[in-house]
Amino acid sequence: MKAIETNKVKPISIADVQGRPDTRNIAIDKVGVKDIRHPVHVQERDGGEQHTVASFNMYVELPHNFKGTHMSRFVEILNDHEREISVHSFIAMLGEMTDRLEADRGHIEMTFSYFVSKHAPVSRVQSVVDYEVTLIGEIDRGQPTTQVKVVVPVTSLCPCSKAISDYGAHNQRSHVTVAVRTNELIWFEELIELVEQEASCELYGLLKRPDEKYVTERAYDNPKFVEDMVRDVAARLNQDERIEGYTVESENFESIHNHSAYAYVSRDKRDT
Repeated sequence: MKAIETNKVKPISIADVQGRPDTRNIAIDKVGVKDIRHPVHVQERDGGEQHTVASFNMYVELPHNFKGTHMSRFVEILNDHEREISVHSFIAMLGEMTDRLEADRGHIEMTFSYFVSKHAPVSRVQSVVDYEVTLIGEIDRGQPTTQVKVVVPVTSLCPCSKAISDYGAHNQRSHVTVAVRTNELIWFEELIELVEQEASCELYGLLKRPDEKYVTERAYDNPKFVEDMVRDVAARLNQDERIEGYTVESENFESIHNHSAYAYVSRDKRDT
């Protein structure tokens, strides 16, 4: 019986266009990929773990003499970790990215929904509230730095409206965004609770009528301008020795205007 011959695939040379030299003498600060969705797991303060989906932005610096970077390698790094990506592996990914792409500097942002179980203030009925959390990492010649950013929705009530009105006062839902650089671990829940304690009132996923009465009156008794919000949160961050620097911003989605009120404050404690 005659053996069946198989054709061997001959290797071919494929041009590496990205690796070609560039003569324009312009370096690129950040080049890479945006909005890659990938499963991650995140540790909770009470010892539990959440499985969620994160959106990644991954960039490296490109020297002036290279035409392009290898985009596929960013995706390979995520896929190599499969479902093992966590807060603890985040810094390691920074180093791996710059090594594989032969870059001096790199930047990764990992944004995901983080869920906190809360009890309503009066009925104690339980529900979950989602918060947007972002880990921001940068590496420069092997030296990594990280920040944690949370977006916390809260209620704010206008002190001016309360002062000038015979009854009632307008309030709004606000987004307070806090980004911190720390010298030791700080839990997402700690930052969320800090912001909620300084708002006119915090938000809940589920409220019964007694709870609604409570949060309405709580906000009325605790009016805050957008300026008050960022200053009060900043004052709390100033007292925390774990925090080396921060930014705080608040956007109030006005209920009587077709625009938002906004305030921002930042501080690097190493400068003082």
